[in-house]
Amino acid sequence: MNEASILITLATVHFIALMSPGPDVALVVQNATRYGRQTGVYIALGLSFGILLHSLLSLTGVSYLVHQQPLLFALLQLCGGSYLLYLGSGALRATLANWSQAPGELSSKPELLLSNKRQAFSRGFMTNILNPKALVFFVSLMSTLVPAGMSLGGKSLALLILWSLSLLWFAALAWMLSTQRLQRKLQAASRYIDLLCGAIFTLIGVMILWQSLTGLLG
Repeated sequence: MNEASILITLATVHFIALMSPGPDVALVVQNATRYGRQTGVYIALGLSFGILLHSLLSLTGVSYLVHQQPLLFALLQLCGGSYLLYLGSGALRATLANWSQAPGELSSKPELLLSNKRQAFSRGFMTNILNPKALVFFVSLMSTLVPAGMSLGGKSLALLILWSLSLLWFAALAWMLSTQRLQRKLQAASRYIDLLCGAIFTLIGVMILWQSLTGLLG
């Protein structure tokens, strides 16, 4: 298989994975719906750089080494699961505490806002980079589709494709969810969206923590 075919296959598999429901998609949906386009785009930027780092670490073999060390991988799971649980429980507490208020009033609460671009970027980056499932996915993706003998230019192009596809997809999702017409409709359902996203973060976080504790104690 030539490099062009490899890159096309890599892009196709990655794009399908991007569209799959998970914490990354939930994070964009939750924040673009509530806080608008700019926050959603900066979260998308953070997610894409998390994916770029995962891809680079997988390509250089670092992620594979982590995956092969049960203790290190369990610690990564512990960090990732704890972070997702933190996001989920925070979203659930805030949503339930303000359930009786009108949906439009919730976004004005200082404790619920992502206060700046850096915070939005950081939340996107940390959500992706601490997700152990992302590490496993990129180790599998790179080891299966990218041959060791691939040229440096080909590997660099692979990284660029993975990063740009991620940014375009998540930014497009944030853009679509923050159009004025859709925003008006989604604001009415924002508390339910927050509740659902909080539940997703919490459930995935608990599952990852369980796997981590099983690995550490087993």
